[in-house]
Amino acid sequence: MANLKELRVRIASVKSTAKITKAMQMVAAAKLRRAQEAAEAARPYSQRMGKVLASLAGGGEPADAPKLMTGTGSDDVHLLVVCTAERGLCGGFNSSIARLARDHARRLLANGKTVKFICVGKKGFDILRREFSDKIIDRVDLRNVKRLGFADADAIGKKVIGLFEDGQFDVCTLFYSEFENVVTQVPTAQQIIPAKPEALTDGEADTGSDVLYEYEPSEADILRSLIPRNISVQIFRGLLENAASEQGARMSAMDNATRNANDMIDRLTLDYNRQRQAKITTELIEIIAGAEAL
Repeated sequence: MANLKELRVRIASVKSTAKITKAMQMVAAAKLRRAQEAAEAARPYSQRMGKVLASLAGGGEPADAPKLMTGTGSDDVHLLVVCTAERGLCGGFNSSIARLARDHARRLLANGKTVKFICVGKKGFDILRREFSDKIIDRVDLRNVKRLGFADADAIGKKVIGLFEDGQFDVCTLFYSEFENVVTQVPTAQQIIPAKPEALTDGEADTGSDVLYEYEPSEADILRSLIPRNISVQIFRGLLENAASEQGARMSAMDNATRNANDMIDRLTLDYNRQRQAKITTELIEIIAGAEAL
């Protein structure tokens, strides 16, 4: 059993830890609001972009539609773009995304497919390289990016498109965590190449059923320009959703850590007081016994 000095040192140490976790929780709460607003602002644009593509492809793919939409005609080689955080201390946020990507990769490998990874974020790279180190072809480092911008996502999008044009893969899937609220973040897999436009709802389809559009330039030319931008938009949305999810997960994790630290302080203080009282009682008994002996 620890002595009084050791208990005092441990109580002081846990109190210092609780102060740190509480400060991190408050910082995450402050960052969460800005990140959540950015993620929610990006959703309507990315969703509308998908609906525009669905509308263009509603009558069937044009004969000269770009390969980014039609695909290569094969699905033998899959590229998985896994977006995680650069830092930890955010609960199961990073591991849940990596687990989804890992399970997807295992299924593909079991079916005889070839799998390649691009890791966006240090934590996902650290997790996946334990099993797929030979399959990671690139890693994107965003540690020096203070605030995410479209240029960051566009650089990743252009890199992915360049690999596709070089024949490096057939299908590309994006992995990220969609933000719902502080305690709920949903790991999500989204295929971005070949482009899979969102299906129009019955109401949206009926609304446009009597409208005839003429495209200038042709539909294929519009798709050829729009799809590369849509890929970057979807990656940007994934990064923004990740940023909000990371702060929400960190806020919850640090709140739990602070609560656990306070519970530990209470238990250690109780042990300290019991030992202190026992020591005082022992000293009193020794004093009384000595006095009676005289």
